[in-house]
Amino acid sequence: MDAMPRTRRVRLFEGMRLASAGVTGAQVTVAWIKLGTASPSGAFPQDAQSLADGIAATIRNAKARYPNLVIAYLSSRICAGYATTSLNPDPYAYQSGFSVKRVVLDQITGTGNLNFDPAAGAVVAPWIAWGPYLWADGTTPRGDGVTWSCAGLQADGTHPSASGQAKVAQMLLDFVQTDSTTSRCFLGP
Repeated sequence: MDAMPRTRRVRLFEGMRLASAGVTGAQVTVAWIKLGTASPSGAFPQDAQSLADGIAATIRNAKARYPNLVIAYLSSRICAGYATTSLNPDPYAYQSGFSVKRVVLDQITGTGNLNFDPAAGAVVAPWIAWGPYLWADGTTPRGDGVTWSCAGLQADGTHPSASGQAKVAQMLLDFVQTDSTTSRCFLGP
């Protein structure tokens, strides 16, 4: 078993990913963040607030680690209605959307210590916005037609399979190509 603390492993992994991309931490200006709570057991809305607190802490830590980080896009989890473990099943995966909403709202209203505006005081966070919305109710199509079938998930019913990862990647690509805050930077003028 690996004796290295999880936070150290995450930092090491981040460093390797940045290095393999040929960039440094100082060059990180935009982040996409998608988090969940391992083995949640609380009741709504307390469970969603707990995840929101964790997301907010992650955002502040990211800003401290990457001082040039100016934008963080947040996504909720994918469907976990087929979960075979207690890792992060629905309704917790679904409720992660409320956590994302809470963090965005906290920044808008100036609560939660997520200031991004130097004119308003110490900057402790990047500007926060919704990223692509990933959750759908299994094979029931949502308004834009997105669904999640068992084939899109690994055997645990929680993590995306290779085809599910490709689906999430496509949703992220579609987002950065069409969102008004990303398309100009991603596609160029």
